[in-house]
Amino acid sequence: MCICVNCHYVDRCVTYHAVETQHEQLHLTENPDFDPVEPTINVNIRPQNNEIEMEWDVVGCESFKEEMGKWAKLRPGELIPT
Repeated sequence: MCICVNCHYVDRCVTYHAVETQHEQLHLTENPDFDPVEPTINVNIRPQNNEIEMEWDVVGCESFKEEMGKWAKLRPGELIPT
């Protein structure tokens, strides 16, 4: 699971914006202004019905500042990305 969903900076983060783009999801912001220090992204690649599915998850970041439920506060009622 992407640690960004519980990060204080999720709605301002350049890296999370890129992950949203990879997943073809709506952006929390169109103009992120926070460039995190040393984010680590795992990319899981798996075949799915004659296509390649890629799952991007931020699993580490020197800038991570925990704020439990931050993403859910920004998108109430929506399913939290996994």
